[in-house]
Amino acid sequence: MSGVLKARGLGKAYRRWRSEWLRAASWFGAPVRPAEEHWVLRGIDFEVEAGQTIGIVGQNGAGKSTLLKLITGTTRPTEGSVATSGRIAAILELGMGFNPDLTGRENAFHSAGLMGYSRAQIAEAMPDIEAFAEIGEYFDEPVRTYSSGMQMRVAFSVATAFKPDLLIVDEALSVGDSYFQHKSFDRIRSYRDQGVSILLVTHSMGDVRTLCDRVILLDKGRVVKDGAPEEVVDFYNAMIAEKENEAGSIEQIRHETGWLQTRSGTGEARIVDLRLFDADTGSEVSMATVGQRLNLRLRAEIHGDVPQLVLGYMLRDRQGHVVWGTNTWHTGQVRSGLKAGDTVEFAMNFTCTLGPGSYSVSPALVSTDTHLVNNYEWVDNLLVFDVMNVSSPTFIGSNWLDARFDIGGAGSSANSHE
Repeated sequence: MSGVLKARGLGKAYRRWRSEWLRAASWFGAPVRPAEEHWVLRGIDFEVEAGQTIGIVGQNGAGKSTLLKLITGTTRPTEGSVATSGRIAAILELGMGFNPDLTGRENAFHSAGLMGYSRAQIAEAMPDIEAFAEIGEYFDEPVRTYSSGMQMRVAFSVATAFKPDLLIVDEALSVGDSYFQHKSFDRIRSYRDQGVSILLVTHSMGDVRTLCDRVILLDKGRVVKDGAPEEVVDFYNAMIAEKENEAGSIEQIRHETGWLQTRSGTGEARIVDLRLFDADTGSEVSMATVGQRLNLRLRAEIHGDVPQLVLGYMLRDRQGHVVWGTNTWHTGQVRSGLKAGDTVEFAMNFTCTLGPGSYSVSPALVSTDTHLVNNYEWVDNLLVFDVMNVSSPTFIGSNWLDARFDIGGAGSSANSHE
């Protein structure tokens, strides 16, 4: 099947031998032991079906780039196997394979040739490569005169000039400017819609939520979690907080609404209640309307010494995109000197300027402006509510603007549409 990738028991170790003779003997299966052995990947098993977009996430040093090199064949595995079918296009490292003394055009011919395309095919595609890169006259200048962003433009343009069966993109895209990043991801989305399989390594959780059907989380060279984007991304965020707060724990529960709730923290402060109310009537709300005044109330209990307490909120749409967020550190409302047995109540009034749809509120109790210092408790998607448009003019998007058209000029008058 086109675009399929299968990894079975994949592992990579870097070894130091006492002599080159022992190293050579190991190539032929001799039972010799290295002086040192460091595994950067081990026990990796996963499959990518045709048309799937898979994200690979993890902290620096987790083994992400090594995994991609094993898949593309630029590095040999120490154990296990990788099987692929179809044509693979990969962008692994910035300028990888580029000769600094050749021009961008010459490097494009060389790189595309290594990908298996004939000179005639490359010449036919060259106008599109040059146009997509948008580096002007520099395309015919030596690559050594390029900035890192210009190299990225040419590398991406060449790698995606011909529709592959499997497209592999490492974090290198983050080097480009915002305009080219948007342009590149539009092409990636286009290939995804055409049934191309994609492996995406990135630290941008927004891109993962938007593009990926499935996400693989690596940590210390092993697969920690493999599942839906929201499940893995929330677990990854909680895992980072847990590493910074050694006594922390992570718990995930999927509710009947379909939303996944991820709870993490050390427990000195805990959320015991979070509710949404109509700000005028005081009645509890599960379905809000556009323009409605709302009141969000949270009650927290203190179970240990908490020198500083900060409450943060993150509002997400159904796709997991962050719509809004802030915390009481930024608003200058930090609570101090709390002891076990204390109770703290927070209330926040706001106007619902959200578009129709389903939204979630993720609260966090921390000590500063980040959960990486003290994460007492963070609960993803603790409160879920819906928004409907009852009285405002029809609009699209996740935000409502109190907008009015002013129409002037000669001609017929504007009439309202009944």
